[in-house]
Amino acid sequence: MLSYEFFLDLAIILIAAKLFGIAFRKIHLPQVVGVLIAGLVIGPNMLGLVNESEFLVKMAELGVIMLMFTAGLETDLKELKNTGLASMCIAVLGVVVPLGGGYVLYSLFHGGFSPVGSEEFFKALFIGIIITATSVSITVETLREMGKLKGKVGTAILSAAIIDDVVGIILLTFVIGLKNPTVSPGKVVFNTVAFFVLAAIGGVLVNYLFKYFDKKYPHRRRIPIYGFALCLLLAYVAEEYFGIADITGAYVAGIILCNIRSSEYIVEKIDISSYMIFSPIFFTSIGLKTEINGVTGTILAFSVGFVLVALLSKIIGCGVGAKLIGFNSHEALRIGVGMMARGEVALIVAQKGLSAGLMDPVYFTSVIFLVITSSVITPIILKVLYKKEDAIDEQVQAKSALVH
Repeated sequence: MLSYEFFLDLAIILIAAKLFGIAFRKIHLPQVVGVLIAGLVIGPNMLGLVNESEFLVKMAELGVIMLMFTAGLETDLKELKNTGLASMCIAVLGVVVPLGGGYVLYSLFHGGFSPVGSEEFFKALFIGIIITATSVSITVETLREMGKLKGKVGTAILSAAIIDDVVGIILLTFVIGLKNPTVSPGKVVFNTVAFFVLAAIGGVLVNYLFKYFDKKYPHRRRIPIYGFALCLLLAYVAEEYFGIADITGAYVAGIILCNIRSSEYIVEKIDISSYMIFSPIFFTSIGLKTEINGVTGTILAFSVGFVLVALLSKIIGCGVGAKLIGFNSHEALRIGVGMMARGEVALIVAQKGLSAGLMDPVYFTSVIFLVITSSVITPIILKVLYKKEDAIDEQVQAKSALVH
């Protein structure tokens, strides 16, 4: 007999997600943090109003697919080409340093470095992958408020963050593939390269097809429907035939369509469904999965180390990358600080790792701490750095005026 309890679960999730989201926005924190806390409160950890079910798992998977598809659609390929080499240097060091930092931190807390290929080795590597992802939505809003978004530093941060996420997703794909003992490293590399090559070739053809639809049926709802169908198809093909994370396929689908005229229209239509139901389910599901009852003194100590490593490794990695390509020390520091915020992508990566057995649920607490901490301190430090710069500029101008 069909149970209708899932209606009640959905109602509780949507109400709790919205109320907590609004409350966190009022205290100038990202709404996504509030939605995560909502999941903790209504889940088994506290009130026990909603428990994870197969239905919610599948709905959450659709939510993450939509988020990654939208992220791909919002990628600015022209900006990426214009700032390619410079942004690549910042992004690569901004991935390598956090990756190494996370690996070392996990290894130190778990009895030393494990042999390459062992389960603990992949878990340590995965902790590093979580902190490679950058969420620049908070940084963008802060820079926009100060009128600095279109400057050299703002452009570098935006472009590097895009590359940053692409590299992080590719790393996730490799590690999930390599964790399977029956699969050889060579096969993982081959499958990953084969998928991206086929996606690139097929993407060119699909792009031309959508441009034709775009011209013939401008701003018709059939285009978002076809676009979302492409997203689901690539997610399925990536997971089923290449052993690659489905979010990679969804992200690639978004990139394929990001430069057609109706890309913003597709985002607008996908956002309606995502905002109304799928995203709240995905983010509350993370709260439902997080085990705060298993948090010990060791886990709390790890969480503090995790947050510090995540923040400092971005400042060091991206800052050094910026210095290497000609930014001065002040600009490099601002780029490093601007890249240290974490949000949706880190949560998405963590969730995929949990599903693949690369992370224990109790470590979600550390990820949530990181999202909250970085969301709070990134805009504060950026504003302080820019105020110092403005004060120095005023002093220079005053001295120049006196000389003349």
